[in-house]
Amino acid sequence: MLFQLYSEHASMQLIGWVLVFCGLILMNEIGRRTKWGGILVFVLIPTALTVYFILAHFHVFDFGGNPNPTVAYMDGWFHYFKLYAADIGCVGFMMIKYKWGIGKEKWFKWFPWAIVAANIVIAMVSDLESAWAAYSITGNLKGAWWASNEGVFLYGGWWNVVNALAGLVNIFCMTGCINLYSSKDKNHADMLWPDMTVWFILAYDVWNFEYTYLNLPTHSWYCGVALLLAPTFANAFWNKGAWIQNRANTLAIWCMFAQVVPGFQLTSKFAAALPSVYGGATEGGVTTAMLYEKAIALYSNSQGKTAAANEAIASLGITADPRMQGFVAIMSIAINVICIAEIIKRAVKLGKSPYSNDVFADTKDHKLAMERAE
Repeated sequence: MLFQLYSEHASMQLIGWVLVFCGLILMNEIGRRTKWGGILVFVLIPTALTVYFILAHFHVFDFGGNPNPTVAYMDGWFHYFKLYAADIGCVGFMMIKYKWGIGKEKWFKWFPWAIVAANIVIAMVSDLESAWAAYSITGNLKGAWWASNEGVFLYGGWWNVVNALAGLVNIFCMTGCINLYSSKDKNHADMLWPDMTVWFILAYDVWNFEYTYLNLPTHSWYCGVALLLAPTFANAFWNKGAWIQNRANTLAIWCMFAQVVPGFQLTSKFAAALPSVYGGATEGGVTTAMLYEKAIALYSNSQGKTAAANEAIASLGITADPRMQGFVAIMSIAINVICIAEIIKRAVKLGKSPYSNDVFADTKDHKLAMERAE
């Protein structure tokens, strides 16, 4: 199994998953359907949260001697970077679909490709950091535990390298990059990227799931499954061609929620199901909060990237089980190689660049998206 969904908390974890999935879809609909909905969700709320984050960092919202949850669990650079990178993408997509300012310029149509590529590169760096941490501890890539500055025990190894390579390939699986449109409904609700069909979506989803599974394991039940499926579900059933907009929207929304209410996925009755790599954790009653405390202590003592992490995990009765990490990594590279091979084949047949031209124009996904285009 990918996740340890067999404890006494499994029913609450499933309910939590449904709540997150439905909540993301609902908030995405609020943010995408009107200009003011988008301004509220992706401009006004992030602005207010920025003030909150700054004050929280200076312990304004600490209570009873306990640090604010945002500071305690989510004060690392990566979480803030991911939130604001996603939100910048959302605002940029709004500028394109509503033709605001530079959103009208042809050169700005490269922005979606650039922001997605930048986010993939960030994830690749994170994957390679985990692989290097494991190598520095053991001298090989067969696997080792290390503790990150986010208070997470990660089991780095060759699977990180394989997934980083899949991410690199995935960047070049984005085709028809400048052929973007506004939807023709009265509110111009969506920015459409017709050539981003199920080929890319599936390749991206498998790669990104593996990224979260490897590098955000205590969150992956939500950010690696519910968060990825929400935009894919919307694209499949009622919002064809707008997957990348839905993806950015739901990512920004999830990051805002997780940053403010980290306890939902870490310490509440809805705490995320642990991946199978934490072998025996569920049977031993190990919680994400327990893992966090040990991991952050190791990191704080400069032992995060030493063999002490392996000893700390062993003391909890956990045995590393990276089989699914390796299996999904192989799936990730395989599906991305298949996708880029199909793109190359189509581009050669057309005799055109796949990045400034649509190569999937003969597919059902592309035709349905173009029917929605202004």
